[in-house]
Amino acid sequence: MTKMTRLTALLLTVLLVLSMIPAAVAEGPLAGGWTAANDPTVTQERSDLFDKALDGMVGVDYTPVAYLGSQVVAGTNHCFLCLSRVVIPDAIPKYVLVFIYEDLQGSAKIMNIADFDFGSFCTYGAEE
Repeated sequence: MTKMTRLTALLLTVLLVLSMIPAAVAEGPLAGGWTAANDPTVTQERSDLFDKALDGMVGVDYTPVAYLGSQVVAGTNHCFLCLSRVVIPDAIPKYVLVFIYEDLQGSAKIMNIADFDFGSFCTYGAEE
Protein backbone atom coordinates (compact mmCIF):
# COMPACT_ATOMS: atom_id res chain seq x y z
CA MET A 1 0.00 0.00 0.00
CA THR A 2 1.44 3.42 -0.90
CA LYS A 3 2.10 6.11 1.69
CA MET A 4 -0.58 8.36 0.16
CA THR A 5 -3.15 5.54 0.29
CA ARG A 6 -2.29 4.87 3.93
CA LEU A 7 -2.49 8.57 4.78
CA THR A 8 -5.86 8.86 3.06
CA ALA A 9 -7.16 5.78 4.89
CA LEU A 10 -5.84 7.16 8.18
CA LEU A 11 -7.45 10.55 7.64
CA LEU A 12 -10.79 9.02 6.68
CA THR A 13 -10.70 6.71 9.71
CA VAL A 14 -10.00 9.58 12.10
CA LEU A 15 -12.73 11.71 10.54
CA LEU A 16 -15.16 8.79 10.81
CA VAL A 17 -14.32 8.33 14.49
CA LEU A 18 -14.74 12.05 15.18
CA SER A 19 -18.05 12.12 13.28
CA MET A 20 -19.45 9.42 15.56
CA ILE A 21 -19.02 11.68 18.57
CA PRO A 22 -22.29 13.55 19.20
CA ALA A 23 -22.42 17.24 18.24
CA ALA A 24 -25.21 19.64 17.44
CA VAL A 25 -23.96 20.53 13.97
CA ALA A 26 -27.12 22.33 12.85
CA GLU A 27 -27.18 24.59 15.91
CA GLY A 28 -23.43 25.04 16.26
CA PRO A 29 -20.99 23.10 18.41
CA LEU A 30 -22.37 21.37 21.48
CA ALA A 31 -20.36 22.09 24.62
CA GLY A 32 -18.35 18.96 25.35
CA GLY A 33 -19.02 17.30 21.98
CA TRP A 34 -16.43 17.00 19.20
CA THR A 35 -17.22 18.49 15.81
CA ALA A 36 -15.35 17.17 12.77
CA ALA A 37 -13.76 19.90 10.66
CA ASN A 38 -15.64 20.71 7.45
CA ASP A 39 -12.26 21.42 5.86
CA PRO A 40 -9.14 19.65 7.18
CA THR A 41 -6.78 22.24 5.66
CA VAL A 42 -4.19 23.55 8.10
CA THR A 43 -4.85 27.25 7.51
CA GLN A 44 -2.48 30.00 8.64
CA GLU A 45 -4.69 30.64 11.68
CA ARG A 46 -4.61 26.94 12.64
CA SER A 47 -0.87 26.77 11.99
CA ASP A 48 -0.30 29.79 14.26
CA LEU A 49 -2.35 28.11 17.02
CA PHE A 50 -0.35 24.90 16.58
CA ASP A 51 2.97 26.77 16.71
CA LYS A 52 1.89 28.69 19.82
CA ALA A 53 1.02 25.47 21.66
CA LEU A 54 4.30 23.77 20.72
CA ASP A 55 6.51 26.80 21.37
CA GLY A 56 9.63 25.72 23.25
CA MET A 57 9.11 22.01 22.68
CA VAL A 58 12.34 20.26 21.67
CA GLY A 59 13.37 16.75 20.71
CA VAL A 60 10.56 15.95 18.28
CA ASP A 61 9.40 17.84 15.19
CA TYR A 62 5.64 17.83 14.62
CA THR A 63 4.24 18.78 11.22
CA PRO A 64 0.46 19.25 11.10
CA VAL A 65 -1.00 17.34 8.14
CA ALA A 66 -4.71 17.88 8.77
CA TYR A 67 -7.02 19.67 11.17
CA LEU A 68 -9.53 17.06 12.33
CA GLY A 69 -11.93 18.90 14.59
CA SER A 70 -12.71 20.86 17.71
CA GLN A 71 -14.52 20.54 21.02
CA VAL A 72 -16.10 23.49 22.82
CA VAL A 73 -15.26 23.52 26.53
CA ALA A 74 -14.26 26.50 28.70
CA GLY A 75 -12.25 27.44 25.62
CA THR A 76 -11.69 25.05 22.71
CA ASN A 77 -9.90 21.74 22.27
CA HIS A 78 -8.42 21.14 18.82
CA CYS A 79 -7.22 17.92 17.20
CA PHE A 80 -4.49 17.79 14.52
CA LEU A 81 -3.18 14.79 12.60
CA CYS A 82 0.60 15.27 12.53
CA LEU A 83 3.72 13.68 11.16
CA SER A 84 6.24 13.39 14.01
CA ARG A 85 9.94 12.79 13.75
CA VAL A 86 12.40 12.49 16.64
CA VAL A 87 15.30 14.87 16.05
CA ILE A 88 18.03 12.26 15.56
CA PRO A 89 19.74 10.98 12.41
CA ASP A 90 17.69 8.44 10.42
CA ALA A 91 14.63 8.82 12.65
CA ILE A 92 11.57 6.98 11.40
CA PRO A 93 8.57 9.31 11.09
CA LYS A 94 5.17 8.31 12.45
CA TYR A 95 1.69 9.80 12.61
CA VAL A 96 0.25 11.10 15.85
CA LEU A 97 -2.83 12.98 17.02
CA VAL A 98 -1.97 16.23 18.78
CA PHE A 99 -4.68 17.64 21.07
CA ILE A 100 -4.37 21.34 21.90
CA TYR A 101 -6.36 23.38 24.39
CA GLU A 102 -6.98 27.05 23.55
CA ASP A 103 -8.31 29.10 26.46
CA LEU A 104 -10.70 32.04 26.18
CA GLN A 105 -7.78 34.49 26.26
CA GLY A 106 -6.12 32.82 23.25
CA SER A 107 -3.33 31.00 25.09
CA ALA A 108 -2.68 27.47 23.83
CA LYS A 109 -1.04 24.35 25.25
CA ILE A 110 -0.66 20.69 24.37
CA MET A 111 -3.12 18.46 26.19
CA ASN A 112 -2.14 15.10 24.71
CA ILE A 113 -0.12 13.49 21.94
CA ALA A 114 -1.45 10.07 20.95
CA ASP A 115 0.35 7.57 18.73
CA PHE A 116 -1.58 6.46 15.69
CA ASP A 117 -1.05 2.79 14.85
CA PHE A 118 -2.01 1.91 11.26
CA GLY A 119 -2.02 -1.78 12.13
CA SER A 120 -4.86 -1.41 14.59
CA PHE A 121 -7.22 -0.34 11.78
CA CYS A 122 -6.41 -2.90 9.12
CA THR A 123 -6.40 -6.62 9.73
CA TYR A 124 -6.51 -7.66 6.08
CA GLY A 125 -4.03 -10.46 5.55
CA ALA A 126 -3.37 -10.87 9.28
CA GLU A 127 -2.83 -14.39 10.54
CA GLU A 128 -5.72 -15.73 12.56
